[in-house]
Amino acid sequence: MPIELKQGLRLAQQLVVTPQLQQAIKLLQLSRLELTTLVQQEMVENPVLEEEDNEEEVTEQIKESAGEQHEQAKLEDHGHEHTSDEVGTKDGELKEPANFDWENYLGIYNAEERSTPSTREVPEDLPPFEASLNKPESLHEHLLWQLHLSVISDMDMKIGEEIIGNINEDGYLKSTLEEIAAKRKCSAEDAERVLKRIQKFDPPGISARDLKECLILQAKLLGEESGLLITVIEEHLHDLEKHQLQPIVRKQKLTLEKVKELAHIISNMEPKPGRPYNQENPQYITPDVYVKKLGNEYIVVLNEDGLPKLQVSNFYKRTLAQGDNVSSKTREYIQEKLRSAMWLIKSIHQRQRTLYKVTKSIIKHQSEFLEKGVTQLKPMVLKDVADDIGMHESTVSRVTTNKYVHTPKGIFELKYFFNSSVASSNGSEAIASEAVKNRIQKLISEENVKKPLSDQEISNILKEKNEIDVARRTVAKYRESLKIPTASRRRRPN
Repeated sequence: MPIELKQGLRLAQQLVVTPQLQQAIKLLQLSRLELTTLVQQEMVENPVLEEEDNEEEVTEQIKESAGEQHEQAKLEDHGHEHTSDEVGTKDGELKEPANFDWENYLGIYNAEERSTPSTREVPEDLPPFEASLNKPESLHEHLLWQLHLSVISDMDMKIGEEIIGNINEDGYLKSTLEEIAAKRKCSAEDAERVLKRIQKFDPPGISARDLKECLILQAKLLGEESGLLITVIEEHLHDLEKHQLQPIVRKQKLTLEKVKELAHIISNMEPKPGRPYNQENPQYITPDVYVKKLGNEYIVVLNEDGLPKLQVSNFYKRTLAQGDNVSSKTREYIQEKLRSAMWLIKSIHQRQRTLYKVTKSIIKHQSEFLEKGVTQLKPMVLKDVADDIGMHESTVSRVTTNKYVHTPKGIFELKYFFNSSVASSNGSEAIASEAVKNRIQKLISEENVKKPLSDQEISNILKEKNEIDVARRTVAKYRESLKIPTASRRRRPN
């Protein structure tokens, strides 16, 4: 059969994700800080984009204010002869010196308005602001400082630096001595010897390989009680973890009071020696949306502070309007940048409108939460909001990512309001999983520490008092997500 070429028409529909659409989708999931960074980068790359400047409006206001003051002075001087330095007519025009420097006057006027005690000029002999900032010492810096003060050989110094470099933020050595010895081309005995020296550094318990060794290193510094403490740590750490003191009493032939005293000393030791040197700075959150109550209704207000307000440069608009005076390449370049700028501005506005709609829908579904707190949080999924505002679930998911809302009950991530449901035992309305977690946490906080509640007991209480049908395994899962230990670890001895 001969092969031949034929032409034909075919009508089809397909979804094409253009670069502009990709940018709009990307803007939806950006956080506030990421959006600000992206906008600043676009302003650098696209000369057509510029930030709105209200300087002209301020200048006009200053001129009007100055004109009113001048006219008031004119009325006060009414009836007196005008000097030859003034110009004007008898039709009521403002009188002002003929050689008056308006630009210099406005500059001085602005400077006087802005001058406050907090904005005085900094003397040149003072150091810059950055030089006055204090950076806390890290754990590795603290250990290296002690190592470099030690009188040791160059080889031991290199081994010590390698050991310190393998200590994690909690203060534990995460590499084996064999690995350190292989890297520094020394024997395992030399690495062990240097490690023993570093374990005497501050803070106590540093560079231990496990919890037991960490506690033993701290116990060695306690004088007379160190021998007995080390014995208890080596042989009964598991019993101490479960607050079971009787096995220690029987095996070590000690009184219960003495065992309690030893257990109290061990409980006050630091299980993570590096913790004081790894305190993270607080993360300040700027909410994207505010929810405020006016009367009996809640209103949604977008937080526009700090977000650049973009506009298209008038200079390039005038350049395009010149017609044939602009070359074709210049015109093509400006038009391309203009389309890109307009699409970015449109995408940002669309992002803000979508964020407003999603937040308003969330507030409508979770109005009881705003009144009574987390116990009244309702089950809600992305589909509920998507159906309410007429958008796809993926759009709702993107716009709620890394976005925070300020409510009368505190600041929450928008994702916080989406919860799975837990069935009630009496067949009434389901309860949000976050509300169940809150009730579990409350029950544990009010329990008897001498006889803590087990997961099954918590499940039974929820069914009886709160009418929440939740299994023991579910209680255990929620308890672990709240980072609450088991009942045996929460038990305190008599």
